[in-house]
Formats: sequence, structure tokens, C-alpha cells
Amino acid sequence: MTIYQPEMARLVQVETMTDWEKLFTFELPPGRSLRHRPGQFVMVSVLGVGEAAISITSSPTRSGGGRFDLCVRRVGNVTKALHRMEPGNYIGVRGPYGRGYPIDMMRRQDVLIVAGGLGLAPLRPLIQEILDERDRFGRLIILVGARDPSALLFRKELGEWVARDDVECKVTVDRADGSWLGRVGLVTSLFSELELNPMRTIGVICGPPVMYRYVVQEMEAKGIPETRIYVSLERHMKCGVGKCGHCQIEHLYCCQEGPVFPYAEIKDVEEAL
Repeated sequence: MTIYQPEMARLVQVETMTDWEKLFTFELPPGRSLRHRPGQFVMVSVLGVGEAAISITSSPTRSGGGRFDLCVRRVGNVTKALHRMEPGNYIGVRGPYGRGYPIDMMRRQDVLIVAGGLGLAPLRPLIQEILDERDRFGRLIILVGARDPSALLFRKELGEWVARDDVECKVTVDRADGSWLGRVGLVTSLFSELELNPMRTIGVICGPPVMYRYVVQEMEAKGIPETRIYVSLERHMKCGVGKCGHCQIEHLYCCQEGPVFPYAEIKDVEEAL
């Protein structure tokens, strides 16, 4: 697989997550794998339609046989075409690209993960890898927020994480419906329940841009240094290799220097947050 030429991947499974998102499992040819890191993305092409950047949604520790997951929201021509696909169809895939999460640095540390809405999808690989190597990490704290119960992704897995003794997982929604019996409120409201050792905690954030500053403020209020906070920035990418400039944030190219950034690195970049 090269950075310019896509390789064909076969769709093997589709799962409807919400009214807008589906989870796709693809399979590369025998002997091939993405060899990605949590937080990286691929460029997906649908022949005759176009190409789009999509975050990888499965951990490299669970990508046996060349399989990988993509959680796709239906928002444009390429994603609409993906949502019409059935098992046996093919896509083109280039990558993986970008800077992922510093998984090696996270080992032997406590990890606090905060996800908002679709932001849980690119965080799922990180969570999976920590769970698959659970004895190599400290505490795993997962805070998940969604607009309403219908927007929650990976509900079965959320239930499994909540039930585990070695995971601290809390889920909240901004607005409840008649079936919701859980917490109601912004994801930042969950911080009041946390007791942390800030100098051994690494914070990770992914979600709508509006939540970033408030979650960072909550992390800093808990004493977590800005050098130990990581954010994932989504930008409109066209090429994935820093040639087209669509993902440029001032002097940064999100496709190459991101999408994962230490907060200390981008806190003064006005367009970033």
C-alpha cells in the first residue's frame, strides 16, 4: 500500500449504530494489514463517487486477518455511497496517515478519556488497545457524552465497559427521553465525581469543537498539566499527505502533524480550538 495508490478492501459486515452512523468492517487482501496506531485515519475512495478521510475505529490489537472498522456518519456524497454498500462490495483505501495517540507513553499511567458524540469512534481503538493490554496501564477512566440517548454509539460496548471492575466508565446525555434512566447533563458535569492523581494522569479528548475548551478547563482544574492533555482535531482533508492544504490550521497540516495534538502544542493556535 502506497501513500498515493489505494488498495482494495472488501466489506464484510455492516452494523447500524444510529439513524446517521453505521459501523463497517472491511478486509484487506490476504497477508496485508493497516499497521496503524490508535488515532490515525485512512483515505477511503468509492469508485465513481470520490474520496474522504475517515478515522480508523478499531485497534491494531484487534485487526487480525487484515480487518479494520470504520464508523461513518452519513453527511456527504462519499459517506452516503458507503451507507448504501452491502457485504461483498469494495472500497479503495490509502493510509494510514497522521499522528496517533502516544500509546507507549501512556503505559504505566492513568488514562482519562473524554468522548463527545461521534468523537467516541476515533477513541475506540485507544480504549480497545488499553483493554487488550490492561495490566500495562493504570486506571482507565472513560467519560462519554451525547446529545440524547439516540445518538449514543457502541451501546453494547459501553455497557460492557460500565460493568467492568477495572474500568471507570460514566455516560451522560444532554437531553433524556422516556427510556433513559442514566445521567443527564453535559459531559463536563462528570468531572465533579473524579479524584485523580494529576501527575500520573494523561487526558485525551475527542468530540465536537465546542466541548474542547471546557473539557480542557476541567482537566486543568484537576491539576493535569497541559503537556499531558491530548486532543484530536478533525479538519476537511482531501489528500491526506499535506499537498492540497485543505486541512491547514495556520502553520500546521492536520493530516501530517495531527490529527492528534498535545494541547500545549496548539493552545495558542487561534483556528485550532
